[in-house]
Amino acid sequence: MVQRVAIIGAGVSGLASVKCCLDEGLEPTCFERSEDIGGLWRYTDSMDNRRVSVYRSVITNTSKEMSCFSDFPFPEDFPNFLPHSLLLEYFRMYAQHFNLLRHIHFKTTALSVRKCPDFATSGQWEVVTETNGVRESHVFDAVMVCTGHYQEPYLPLASFPGIDTRFKGQYLHSQEYKDVEAFRGKRVLVVGIGNTGGDLSVELSRVAAKVFLSAKTSTWVFRRVSDNGFPFDMVNTTRFNHYLEWLLPSALMKRIRFRKFNSWFNHANYGLASTKSSNFKVIINEELPFCLLSGTVVLKSNVKEFTESSAVFEDGTTEENIDVVLFATGYIFSFPFLEESVRSLFDNNQSLYKRIFLPQLEKQTLAIIGLVQLTGSVMVGAEMQARWVTGIFAGWNKLPPTSRMMADVLKKKPSVKRNSSERENLKISFISYTDEIASCAGVKPSMLRLLLTDPRLALAIFFGPCTPYQYRLVGRGKWSRARDTILTQWQRTLKPLRTRVVDDSSDGSSGSRWMCLLALPVALTAGFLLSKYPQPGWSTRAG
Repeated sequence: MVQRVAIIGAGVSGLASVKCCLDEGLEPTCFERSEDIGGLWRYTDSMDNRRVSVYRSVITNTSKEMSCFSDFPFPEDFPNFLPHSLLLEYFRMYAQHFNLLRHIHFKTTALSVRKCPDFATSGQWEVVTETNGVRESHVFDAVMVCTGHYQEPYLPLASFPGIDTRFKGQYLHSQEYKDVEAFRGKRVLVVGIGNTGGDLSVELSRVAAKVFLSAKTSTWVFRRVSDNGFPFDMVNTTRFNHYLEWLLPSALMKRIRFRKFNSWFNHANYGLASTKSSNFKVIINEELPFCLLSGTVVLKSNVKEFTESSAVFEDGTTEENIDVVLFATGYIFSFPFLEESVRSLFDNNQSLYKRIFLPQLEKQTLAIIGLVQLTGSVMVGAEMQARWVTGIFAGWNKLPPTSRMMADVLKKKPSVKRNSSERENLKISFISYTDEIASCAGVKPSMLRLLLTDPRLALAIFFGPCTPYQYRLVGRGKWSRARDTILTQWQRTLKPLRTRVVDDSSDGSSGSRWMCLLALPVALTAGFLLSKYPQPGWSTRAG
């Protein structure tokens, strides 16, 4: 029986894991190598120990209602999209409210995690840590690795001939970027058009002499502000939309999605993406289209090679007098503290059952938390993983036999192996994944049952945003305030905007009532079908 659990890392996943261990009556001990909580989201100016943190100007891509811990909403006066400082403040509130800090050992590095000699029967692990130069050995019944996938910068210099031999300018990875000052008045080439590449290009365009953005793949650009000014993820990430994706042919859904993207601006005109694209990514950036339109950012194709001061692109064009090359090429994850026999079982994160467990281990007492890239908030996914895992450790939930876990892993493995740095390779549907893990944990709400017992709540869940509170309605960890929190989520969304009140006497309440009446048969039908037939599988498409 698992009792003592080692948790490595006190970022988002680590905090959720400590809390879930406490909920299940387990004894967590969290090892954090830095001096504070927050992980990636704790911004610092320094580059000590090559620690990865966000850049100074970063704003979350998912809204507060879609990103919070499921039993701890953000304060209602917090903005919908948050700077790193407010997100860290929220983590501190969470840690204080649930008394988590007393279980965290700061400035303590996990040097090694090895199977105990009797692992095949005990499932125990030996964890060696170091604090202020002093090493200590511990034995734990289980280990939860919460170090995430932003661990080591991916810098593919071999793919860019001349960058480290001929090029005389400066090159660096986006991990080293903090703010714009070092780039003032310079000609900058940003390589990579993910969320980070787009953000940094826009920010640098305000002070740099010129910014070039090199894109290898088709990219659709979306904005945080959606219909009627609401957060885009609250409008789009709904069970109704998820049901339509399952119901309609994929080719039709793709056409609908592309039309939605192009309703803002024609991406082909900007050289970003075509509706004929088979491989593509989606990024969030409100300002990039204007920067392209105003010429402060110039989009380029993939880099072919570098000369002493120039970049030559695959379309045959050349840009002269490049001062700085900024690689926004992502990260690779590794677990150097795990013993080699365990590390060798990893094949990206796709060798993990439900993106969490290594099926080949004799005892399932090692869990990888937060190594999943969703089309929604990873915070919600990590917390759901931690709830299920701690339920397994406590004996409430059970894993299937090894053969079934291996079969599930092989079934969901993509047929084409992509570059390990491509985070799109890890992206899966937010609702599909959280629902799947919630089902395993016994905390997924039944739409059909809710429609029969609480139609108002059922309609809010089906047609409204798939907020994490839904997973606190039933099962272990049920939260008494979950229903009210779901029904008031739009009020909390609008609260920080009501800093100046204007008179709007229009009354849409009667229209809303009619919409609810019309929607009821649709929700009933969907609830019945979703209870009778399998849920949609994991999506490997971006967006």
